[in-house]
Amino acid sequence: MGRSQSLPRGGDPRFGPDADDTGCSMLHVDMDAFFASVEVRRRPELRGRPVVVGGIGPRGVVSSASYEARRYGVRSAMPTARARALCPHAVYLPPDFTQYTAASRAVMRIFRDVTPLVEPLSLDEAFLDVAGARRLFGSPAEIARLIRRRVAEDQRLSCSVGVASSKFVAKLGSTRAKPDGLLVVPAAQVLDFLHPLPVSALWGVGERSAEALRRLGLATVGDLAEAPLGLLRRAVGEAAATHLHELAWGRDQRRVSPEHVEKSIGAEVTFDADVVEPTEIRRALLALAEKVGARLRGAGQVGRTVSLKVRLADFRTVNRSRTLGVPTDTAREMFDTAWALWTALDPGEPIRLVGVRVEGLAAAGETPRQLTLGAPERGWREAEAAADAAAARFGRSVIGPASLLGKRHPGRDENPTRP
Repeated sequence: MGRSQSLPRGGDPRFGPDADDTGCSMLHVDMDAFFASVEVRRRPELRGRPVVVGGIGPRGVVSSASYEARRYGVRSAMPTARARALCPHAVYLPPDFTQYTAASRAVMRIFRDVTPLVEPLSLDEAFLDVAGARRLFGSPAEIARLIRRRVAEDQRLSCSVGVASSKFVAKLGSTRAKPDGLLVVPAAQVLDFLHPLPVSALWGVGERSAEALRRLGLATVGDLAEAPLGLLRRAVGEAAATHLHELAWGRDQRRVSPEHVEKSIGAEVTFDADVVEPTEIRRALLALAEKVGARLRGAGQVGRTVSLKVRLADFRTVNRSRTLGVPTDTAREMFDTAWALWTALDPGEPIRLVGVRVEGLAAAGETPRQLTLGAPERGWREAEAAADAAAARFGRSVIGPASLLGKRHPGRDENPTRP
């Protein structure tokens, strides 16, 4: 479910921080305007000002907006050009994923101090099952307060928490609690909470399916719950109809899965203007490889397959990949492979976007490393690890991409991506 604007905070006293949390062992914790909040933490002079994080070029997209910026209608996934039109006086910053990843790891450690049953969904949100933590820390609502207090005190960030008997309802609760709030949905009143909500609140209902349901007179979750399954099947198909019907009756049996396995890590860049010059492509691939390498090392992972993504000016997309003999987490090796793939592709056309992705991930500590004959005992990986340490302390924008990358190309929109 996306962040719904149809779930206003507060209102019904049956659902709030002091509601009955019996049987509500599922928590959904969602950081508030995470990327923007991390930037404000780094730059206290920005507190209270509208801050927008994302691609700052003409083709950029908003990744995160502070609540001060949201008052002007700025939202994530919005083109940056539109955000600038709505809020021209905001502070616009490119993303620094090294800082966001470090902040995310610190927050997730707080969660795991409470319970080992933590399922991260992204850098800024996670499900927690706190059934086994009640003896040590109290009721689910008390645990939620503890987490919010620790995140605020230890990380100087705020989060919103939904407490419920299922994942789906807990996530709805955290959305309604935003920003910086706590909402408990009592197990006995789940349907009272769900049924007045718009159908767009259900997981899997996008704009098109919501419109199809509304045409059938199904505007709320309650309408959908009472609708015959045959009617739903005609509107959204067999599988989706069953899924939505179950959710509409508050039935969600999924458990927290603490083992979140990352399948790939990548980054891509959309150029401000279509690029033809190979030197610019080379520079972009160098920067992307450095970013992917830093994220791999930060996650303690190595990968065996390097993939190159190229989007042409007419929006055709070409993908090429090569599997290495030995897994890697070094930017130099990723760049060499990506550049070889580019050279072999040689599209000879203007380029809109390029991306580098590493797949076939494994834990670095469990993967044997093969030394290249004649290679120095300490080399690229150690140099890049030293750059990581400096970036963690001073910010990657301060140290730049080191000697591997040279100077960044000005005005480029860099968008690291995960699957």
